[in-house]
Amino acid sequence: MAAKIDLTLDAADAQVLAAFWRTALGYVDEPPPAPFETRAQWHASFDLPEDDSVDDGAWLCDPDGNGPRLAILKVPEPKTAKNRLHMDVRVPGHGTPEERWARIEAESARLVLAGATVRETFDGHHVLMADPEGNEFCVGAAAAV
Repeated sequence: MAAKIDLTLDAADAQVLAAFWRTALGYVDEPPPAPFETRAQWHASFDLPEDDSVDDGAWLCDPDGNGPRLAILKVPEPKTAKNRLHMDVRVPGHGTPEERWARIEAESARLVLAGATVRETFDGHHVLMADPEGNEFCVGAAAAV
């Protein structure tokens, strides 16, 4: 049986980064684990320093339950190097290479409006981008099935 994975992103501002990734992936806030009714209740159940806020983290999930969960956690140190692991945002749909590329360009433009930046364009294949805190990701077409 294959293992399931969660992804965790370090952040300077977890809430800003969470807002971006909700938009980028269509994810929603993950409900707190039982028996807690809110994330604040769950957070309060840990023996954490007083200055540790529930807003220092965000927990997102695919509303359909297919994709990996995404945790975004505030850390004190800044991002200093290129990611060793990055996400690929796959744009759905089939068609000609030109049609697929048009969807990739449209998705990249939508994510720029949400706060991403374009780092490099590989015409006809994918766009290398960065989220609002500089974490690299790519936008490309979904694999043909």
